[in-house]
Amino acid sequence: MKFKVIASALRNCLQMIEEKINIDTLEELKKAFASADVNRSGSLDLEEFKRLLTDRLRLSASKEAQIDSLFMKIDWSSEGTINWDEFCTYMQLEYAEKEDSYLRAKAIAFHLPAKIENIPHRDPVLRIIDTADGTFIACSHEGTVTFWSPSTELKRTRTVVNQEMSNRTKPKWITDFCLMPHFNKLIVGTGDREIQFFELSSFDPYCQISGLETVPLKLDYSSTGHDECLILYGDSMGCVNILVIKSAGECLRTWKKMIIPDGWIPTVTLDHVINHSNVKFIRWQVHDDWVGQIKYYHDIGQVISCSNNSDTALVIGSTIGSTHVEQQLKEIKDMNTSNERSRQKYSYNQPKTRLDADETVFKVYKGVKVFDFSKSKTIIVTGGMDRIIRLWNPYVCGKPTAMLRGHAAPIFYLFIADQDNRIFSISTDRCIKVWDIQDQTCLLTIRPKSHKIRGDLQAIHYSSISRSLAVATDQMAVLNLRHKTMLNADMVVTHKEPVTCCKYNPEFKQVITCCNGSVIKLWDFETGAAIFEYGDAHGEEAITCMTFDNTGRRLITGGRDGILKIWNYNNGHCLRVLKKKSKKNSEASCDEICDVTYIEMNKNRYVISVGWDRRINIYYDSLNDNNIHHVQHPTAYWHDDVRDGHKEDVLAVAQCLPNLLATASYDGEVIVWNMVSGHIFCHLNPPAPPGYQDQSLDGDLSIAKLMFLHTRAYKKDAGTLVASGPRAHIHVWNVFQGGSLMAQFEGSKIKGGMVSCLVSNSNNSVMYSSDSFGFIYVWDIASYCLTQPASQAPDLIRSWRGHVETISSMDLVESSNVLLTASNDCTVRLWTTEGHYVGTLGQPEQWDLHNPNTFQHPMVPYDVLVDPASLPTHPVLLEKQTTMDVIHQDSARKDDEDKSVRSLSPQVTFTNKQTYVVDDNMIKAMLADRPFDRGTGKRLRHEKNKKVKVDTGGPSVWQMLHCYPIAETPQPKPPELKVNKDEPFNFYID
Repeated sequence: MKFKVIASALRNCLQMIEEKINIDTLEELKKAFASADVNRSGSLDLEEFKRLLTDRLRLSASKEAQIDSLFMKIDWSSEGTINWDEFCTYMQLEYAEKEDSYLRAKAIAFHLPAKIENIPHRDPVLRIIDTADGTFIACSHEGTVTFWSPSTELKRTRTVVNQEMSNRTKPKWITDFCLMPHFNKLIVGTGDREIQFFELSSFDPYCQISGLETVPLKLDYSSTGHDECLILYGDSMGCVNILVIKSAGECLRTWKKMIIPDGWIPTVTLDHVINHSNVKFIRWQVHDDWVGQIKYYHDIGQVISCSNNSDTALVIGSTIGSTHVEQQLKEIKDMNTSNERSRQKYSYNQPKTRLDADETVFKVYKGVKVFDFSKSKTIIVTGGMDRIIRLWNPYVCGKPTAMLRGHAAPIFYLFIADQDNRIFSISTDRCIKVWDIQDQTCLLTIRPKSHKIRGDLQAIHYSSISRSLAVATDQMAVLNLRHKTMLNADMVVTHKEPVTCCKYNPEFKQVITCCNGSVIKLWDFETGAAIFEYGDAHGEEAITCMTFDNTGRRLITGGRDGILKIWNYNNGHCLRVLKKKSKKNSEASCDEICDVTYIEMNKNRYVISVGWDRRINIYYDSLNDNNIHHVQHPTAYWHDDVRDGHKEDVLAVAQCLPNLLATASYDGEVIVWNMVSGHIFCHLNPPAPPGYQDQSLDGDLSIAKLMFLHTRAYKKDAGTLVASGPRAHIHVWNVFQGGSLMAQFEGSKIKGGMVSCLVSNSNNSVMYSSDSFGFIYVWDIASYCLTQPASQAPDLIRSWRGHVETISSMDLVESSNVLLTASNDCTVRLWTTEGHYVGTLGQPEQWDLHNPNTFQHPMVPYDVLVDPASLPTHPVLLEKQTTMDVIHQDSARKDDEDKSVRSLSPQVTFTNKQTYVVDDNMIKAMLADRPFDRGTGKRLRHEKNKKVKVDTGGPSVWQMLHCYPIAETPQPKPPELKVNKDEPFNFYID
């Protein structure tokens, strides 16, 4: 008990301040706001706010950092004060977004409309069950059994009724069926008071138990151990009948050998079955009406059954019952009497009644038609004619724990999905609802107009394997759940869609990520824990870029909808929308925004974006504007931008204070601008590298990233601008005196790899780059192109593979020596600057940046580990050694001059058509060298293991063999052929 109190106290200490504020606390804070405002200005500064929360919430001094953070979150405009309205707005929006995020995580949907097919059944379908591979099995009253795939494909059709029986006036009536998977059998109940067994694979009749006292209306089977099982059935008398079978395999084989009275199936009577030593028959009088459903749950060792009778609506009872001393003494006394010994048959018309301790009775108005039980959730769900779904604690029968209302017709089917924490319910009016068990709320409602299922419901079943709902009416319909995208079961993902951006905010020590699904998430940088998220930031369009303002308290995002939005991202409040004016007689432009940057120049603040409109859009940012919700349009375009700007989509933008701006486009052109005048500073068009061939089918000239080296900003002889392209080469430019190329070098070590991101430390001594194959490279650029151009690439400090797909964004946190990488593989990962793997945002285990023992290092991400491209390159592939050198590197040679050296492979020249060029002299040299005599190609293994001939100086072994004469084998006498005189061409052997 003491431990629990301590744990609860620790949880309260670690709780966020925002989560300690409720309605009662808000009332107190509102009154305290007025009293805490010492200067009567109507707002509180940081010290007043800190003193207010410390006194009212009784916070310790260790919470001051959280109070400072909360104040900055509310004061997004950096005014230094907050008022009561701003405080309430922040709290309301934060909890609203948290609720939306919570509901979004629980979202569920079906593929609509349902897949519907005609069925071969003539009579109504009794029941639908599923197999281990997700196949649905349906059986109807006339005995037709059909097998359906989750895609509503009819696999096969069988029958469990003898079609050759012509002496019956009425056809056999099937009441219910179930599977016996441990013995590959199908169990069927009939209206002739029989339980029949069929081979599930061939549907051959195996055996049957006849002579039941009542008709088995509902069947169930459960395996209770090795070669032990229970067969249960409920009847029209309200009785629960149980066959407890030991050595089930032997019993079935024994019944199989019984007589076949009708020439179709071996038959054994119930009297013969219960007299067997391995079979025990139990019959309990449980309900006062027909048994509507019966199920044995081996986890709790209890039988649950239901009926439409209110007093015995749902009953949970034991199978055998507890020990009754008086009854046992009476049975022992009867066994000692010889006259009574001959009457040791069950009195079928006098079933037993369980003791009160052996059963739990749930009384429900109008009874229970259907139910389901979950051991892991410890709940029973019931539904009936009163249209209310009730949730029960199985150990408390007096009152349900919850009542779910919403159906307008009697409940027809219920199912508890343990793993998804959901309840599926269907009413007789074909309305489908999905409920959340924890919140007891309706997550989804599907009307008949949506799923297009017609006709009266006959049978329903939900398969947890295929995650689909099979509905039988006059047709067979299947509703499949929409599966959430899962890249790999062993892979942790940060977002459900490809991640487009990631940024570190030093003000709050948070990592902000966004994805193609228009979802923005906040993560704790030091632990990797999820803090907050909100979706639909740009509707259904993807977020393509983001940046912070100069204070770090507002987030600016750009999307494929061509709109920029400014957020108080801590609570998901959209402060302003920035977009271009709509043209006349047309909708607003939806040109995608590719990059955005925030600039503060001469005490003025601007948001600059570039994208598919091929223009530079400049928005003036004013914090003094009281109307913060209005839509703002950009300023007028620069004259040089309209006249001599980019001719293709602009993909990247970078700034260099005080007045330089660089933009790069899809065609590989870089333009440097003077932001003060709006004039073009220089055009930069790089030449193609010597001997370069196109490596990418599309986008070979595109430049995805630009970066200014700020420590060299105004050094006239240094390379100050770094571009990630074109032609898969990193280019270093001097932007002064019209611009000049200082260096160009390959940014990826893999052919076809395009440079995707660039980032540098504060003193521009180290540069990090990434490519489209997920590799990360660290370059030493401390003195690279500092005074003169360079013809070689800078020193590569290290490289490693961080992702299996294109790295879309990188950010460097120098204070912690951590590199953030985001990729199209839906992950955001943290690495140390030495390349050690810290972890992935979204993983269940949290890390501590101050404790390297909590890092994932020396492990690497699973997807990177198993990807073939992560393997080191073989020396033969690198052409550093020939195949013969690798194979014979440990072989000893007597004479170095006689060593067999394989000739070099012919020089291959790649052209646009990828053709091989081999001249005549090279072919002549290869033929003269005769490399095929030294074990090349497929004969390598043979040549290496070939035995060396040893000269013994005498005759060969075969010359010393003795020869012996062989007697001639007698030849058999050939048969004499005779000719038939009547038929000359007819030969025969005499």
